[in-house]
Amino acid sequence: MNAQISFLEGTFTLIHIPLQSYPCLLQPLIRVLLPQTQSLKGTTSPPSRERDGLTTDDQHGFLNISVTPLECSVVCHSSWAKNVVEPAIKCLSKAAAKAVSVSTDDYLVISVISAGMDAASRVMELTSPLALAGIPIFFIATYYSDFILVPKKAQHAVTQALLARGFQLAQNDSDYRFRGHENARTTAASSQALSTTVTELQNRAFDLLRKSNVVPYIEEGLRLVQCSGREVTHINQEFSRHSSSSRRPGNGHTRRPSWLDNVDTKLYTAMISAFVSQPRFLSVTLAKDDPPSLLLDKFLLDIFGDSLVGDTEGELVPIFLDLSSLSYEATGIVCGVAGKLVGDMESQGSSELSYLSTARAGAVILSTKQAIRALDILKPMLDKQEGK
Repeated sequence: MNAQISFLEGTFTLIHIPLQSYPCLLQPLIRVLLPQTQSLKGTTSPPSRERDGLTTDDQHGFLNISVTPLECSVVCHSSWAKNVVEPAIKCLSKAAAKAVSVSTDDYLVISVISAGMDAASRVMELTSPLALAGIPIFFIATYYSDFILVPKKAQHAVTQALLARGFQLAQNDSDYRFRGHENARTTAASSQALSTTVTELQNRAFDLLRKSNVVPYIEEGLRLVQCSGREVTHINQEFSRHSSSSRRPGNGHTRRPSWLDNVDTKLYTAMISAFVSQPRFLSVTLAKDDPPSLLLDKFLLDIFGDSLVGDTEGELVPIFLDLSSLSYEATGIVCGVAGKLVGDMESQGSSELSYLSTARAGAVILSTKQAIRALDILKPMLDKQEGK
């Protein structure tokens, strides 16, 4: 394994929005998606920009907005949740506002960049040490990277779990690199012990899911594609070629590049159109150093035109797990479900899968053929008769 782990800057909030309230909160969600709206103060003087959660070029350090058949889920910097989303929630009716859930605990986001591993192995390698340490996590696999949300209060335990599993603290105290062949003997021994404890963890996870009446299911006719926007560097090159036109009239001074100059406006226009359409499934992840990543209903592709790159011809199927009856503190779900599937499907020579955690649900993402096999594996495990 060759993986780089880093904590992203800032603290983040997890928000659950019931689908019936989604239209009422769409405007603040679009405000979060388009961070330049935070700089508009209604004055003619240069605005004081709010940079919490943003990079120097006004890009989000991390943001995920997911609309699924079960909910709308948002992971955003805590300042955006407090200053943009929560005031909008207070404007809802009392009953509607009560149905929206905003995490009281702050979360940290861990970015994972790995090479030489299939998607299924990444999920297991990254989630198992944290699950075994009793740390609740949310897992978001994107086109380029994987991201793990962990409670801020568990940061020390997270660090210790990663170090114990073989990750190494880098000089900046925020990156961890997996120790390689020099620790092969130790890693092999720990992996053997890990296999036993992961099996126990799987059993506990499925027992909890059975008790909570969680039944895995597939939405009929829903097929997804995983795509990406263009590289930001390409957009910046386009901007540079036209920089001579970016002077303010009458003062001869070149204006400071804005957020709009550093993004693909076609892609963002399409994303807004897709969110406004109340999609069956659309998950957008924005992260520092990564182009935008999208997991979307294949029917939405026409909206995006040629603004996406990736395998738009393929088809992925999500298996949904409604976890609304479980608390945010539930542990081992991702590792337990993914581990069971990886173990059983690897024996048949196929184990490609990714995972998307939303506020109150989980989705295992597989090819069409694999999804059918995965349901055959999961359903007996979650049958109450099986648990007796």
